[in-house]
Amino acid sequence: MLKNIISLLQDKALYIAILFTITVAVLSFIKMPKEVVDVSSLDKLSLAHLIAYFFLTLAWLYSIMKQSDFRSKVKYVLLGCFIYGIIIEVLQGAITSYRTASYLDFLANSTGISLAILAFYLFEKKNLSI
Repeated sequence: MLKNIISLLQDKALYIAILFTITVAVLSFIKMPKEVVDVSSLDKLSLAHLIAYFFLTLAWLYSIMKQSDFRSKVKYVLLGCFIYGIIIEVLQGAITSYRTASYLDFLANSTGISLAILAFYLFEKKNLSI
């Protein structure tokens, strides 16, 4: 059964990556409930950014994993996720009145991307023959 699930996920990896991309955008622009921001809230927000970009990057890496030119495309996936994070942060500050651009969010996004590439290579090094 696990092989069937893995096969299904591999076949639909591009759709999953697109869904993650749209989900990150939607969550980035919706108005969040008004709460008092304290240190623990900032930590939770940074962790949310890290997790979102971790899974976004993993989804895109798995969507291109079976392609013959995988190694040459990895840098484009990472650059794309990185630029996507910058664009989202800039747009949050530019087009919404209830969100602001934050370098801490950008740092959390970048950390999530970095951890995703590390995790991907640790989990897939046998399959990639690195």
